[in-house]
Amino acid sequence: MSDAVPERDPTTAEAGVALDNITVAFGGVTALEDVSLSVDEGEFFTLVGPSGCGKTTTLRAVAGFEEPAAGEVHIDGGRVTDLAPERRDVGVVFQHYALFPHMTVRENVAYGLRFRDPPGGVADDERVDELLSLVDMAGMGERDPEQLSGGQQQRIALARALAPGPDVLLLDEPLSALDARLRERLRVTIREIQQELGITTIYVTHDQSEALAISDRVAVVSGGHIEQVAPPETVYREPKSRFVAEFVGENNLLDGEVTESAPPYATVDGVEIALPESAAVDTGDSVALCVRPEVLSLGENDTASNATTLTATVEHREFLGDAYRVHCSWNGRSLLVKTGSREPPEGTVTLTVDADDIHLLSDSGR
Repeated sequence: MSDAVPERDPTTAEAGVALDNITVAFGGVTALEDVSLSVDEGEFFTLVGPSGCGKTTTLRAVAGFEEPAAGEVHIDGGRVTDLAPERRDVGVVFQHYALFPHMTVRENVAYGLRFRDPPGGVADDERVDELLSLVDMAGMGERDPEQLSGGQQQRIALARALAPGPDVLLLDEPLSALDARLRERLRVTIREIQQELGITTIYVTHDQSEALAISDRVAVVSGGHIEQVAPPETVYREPKSRFVAEFVGENNLLDGEVTESAPPYATVDGVEIALPESAAVDTGDSVALCVRPEVLSLGENDTASNATTLTATVEHREFLGDAYRVHCSWNGRSLLVKTGSREPPEGTVTLTVDADDIHLLSDSGR
């Protein structure tokens, strides 16, 4: 890889990071195929997907740790495809922290300045103090990493990545080794720091709830391809494909055929279900109905303007503290319902779903 200065490309000048038709292969196995993404300057952008889907490979291609077989990488409008990682003006936080055990906390953070002076012309010590304060670790600079908790170690790794004032922050599953409660606290901390600095951030996780909670936009990755890029609410409420519908959160997917188009209805297992009036469907179309567990009501809902009722049988219930997950059987298939903290009934129940709470996948999205 080259040490040259990045060439500025006016077509990508407004993007913090742009990938153009990137392909990465390992030993004849394609990990990414023709992937294009644009991350806005200052955006918190998350790549989410199952293990082996290509999300970390995408991050490593941005960082310069993987050289694409085809395509281009741009950072802050400059082409960096052939640049070495240390020339790309990125900070990287790894899954396993990668702190140096023979260095103090302060020395670990200062190590991030080995290739570049601190931004703003401040002294190294001043920059280290500033960052320790930013990650709420002030006064702990002389400790050894082994004296820190996992969450504290991750904060130091974040401070080290930010030390040279990079244009882009890359985080590769930084919270996966921590317990659930600590993950929730630290993801809020990371988001707050990102917003305070206004730094372009690409975050990799397999945790869908984490991706939805902290991101400006989410890219769902599967099999080396991008399935959908959208704000978290859109990814959850309007999945673009069956994979997204099944991977992001829980969903009831019902395959059916449109039997009426005005107003629209679909038949599923011989039962007509009302569809959203805005659905652009024709009679005879094959569709998949996405019904999130929380939009299924136990009992008839008199307030629903265009609702369908289904008679189901409760198979078993799970108490989650603030809600119940209720597993029901309907026409030989399983339906999942998520309801409030009040104990749900047993036996035969009525389920109600409002047409406007149903999202449709067309045949092309299935």
